[in-house]
Amino acid sequence: MHAWNNAVKLAFEPLANADKALQMQAYMRNRFQFYGIQSTPRRAVLKPLFTKERLPEVDDLPMIVRELWSLPQREFQMVAVDLLIHRKKQLPDTFFDEVEWLITTKSWWDTVDLLASHIVGTLYLQHNDRSLYYIGHWRSSDNMWLRRCALLYQLKFKQQTDTGLLFEIIKENQSDNAFFIQKAIGWSLRELSKTNAKAVISFIHQQNMQGLAKREGLKWLSQHEIG
Repeated sequence: MHAWNNAVKLAFEPLANADKALQMQAYMRNRFQFYGIQSTPRRAVLKPLFTKERLPEVDDLPMIVRELWSLPQREFQMVAVDLLIHRKKQLPDTFFDEVEWLITTKSWWDTVDLLASHIVGTLYLQHNDRSLYYIGHWRSSDNMWLRRCALLYQLKFKQQTDTGLLFEIIKENQSDNAFFIQKAIGWSLRELSKTNAKAVISFIHQQNMQGLAKREGLKWLSQHEIG
């Protein structure tokens, strides 16, 4: 095991809580094992490992992250995501292959959504040509989580959102009634509505959007009595 990962493991073991582990496992539909360490204490105990002096080199990240992904407790995968977020601006365009593997391995919303909005979003802004190649494949993939990522990677873009591209991807996925796709459609529209309410209202109307996607898409506007 890489020394950095071993330090993570040694920090986690004294904090293991069997009762909380069962609660967290149930919340995640029994898909993963847990130590029972919630996000605040998890980040607190690892704070020394996230200092400039102890953060791993960017070249070592693929090996470190894949090793963390292979470990059974879900907290290790969340540490891997936190590590990538800390290094997101230094990631090369070649990291898209790694991101695709992470999205499609041990897939669930807790890792996929952070990878989409932080890692893929940053890679898109820094390596646009390369990212458009991958987004082009993901948006029509048979893998639901890749399509969810294609819907969500612009979540934090605000005025920088490529509205036309987002609307195209939504149209391609609108007929998929899977909860995680409909939720992603609504979430992406909700975030866009904060900076471009008119476009969102018009798009939802034009597409005759219904159900979960519509409710989520209009939630922020309804709360602020806009539209």
